[in-house]
Amino acid sequence: MRIVIAGGHGKIALLLEARLSADGHTVQGLLRRPDGADDLVAAGAEPVVFDLESATAEALAEVIRGADAVVFAAGAGAGSTAERKYTVDLGGSVLLAEAAKLAGVRRFVQVSSMGAGAPAAPGSDPIWVAYIDAKTKAEDDLRGRDLDWTIIRPGGLVDTPGLGLVHLAITTGRGTVPRADVADVLAEVIEQRAGIHQTLELVSGSTPISQAVAAWKG
Repeated sequence: MRIVIAGGHGKIALLLEARLSADGHTVQGLLRRPDGADDLVAAGAEPVVFDLESATAEALAEVIRGADAVVFAAGAGAGSTAERKYTVDLGGSVLLAEAAKLAGVRRFVQVSSMGAGAPAAPGSDPIWVAYIDAKTKAEDDLRGRDLDWTIIRPGGLVDTPGLGLVHLAITTGRGTVPRADVADVLAEVIEQRAGIHQTLELVSGSTPISQAVAAWKG
């Protein structure tokens, strides 16, 4: 398959690119600046410099045309403003979804966040409030589209080695999950065509990843 990943220089994206490339897929990663291109090449992906905050859906559709799946793994990142939570975490997802519609790419996997779907707790940091609101609105936009979408909401992300064991469900309760395991879940969701029209929370658990994903097929 040919898979295009928005936010291709992110930590999860680089792990996903390496996994998909090792599985024999053609992977392209979109990144805002060319200075991270070598990292994508090392992961087995083709870097494509593309700024989600300034481009049109028509331009992005030309980039992804012919792909078998797209993944939205972009984010404004730590230290960014509330405004960029909306232009990247929300606006970037909406742009990719619109481009997918224009290009005829039906499979769309979105990396969201635990806590999306409800307002942030009262008294939360304003940046966190904006982040959760942007993720929630991005999910709502995607669920309203005629695409074969899957939304994954990881718990607290850690950089420890992957365990290969997860809990993937409509509701999991709070928890953490290694980024490597998130990447493997995303790869399995794509390869198994699982979780279509599902919004799933993800934390570490006791079920092997392939088995956990297979439970959401059909």
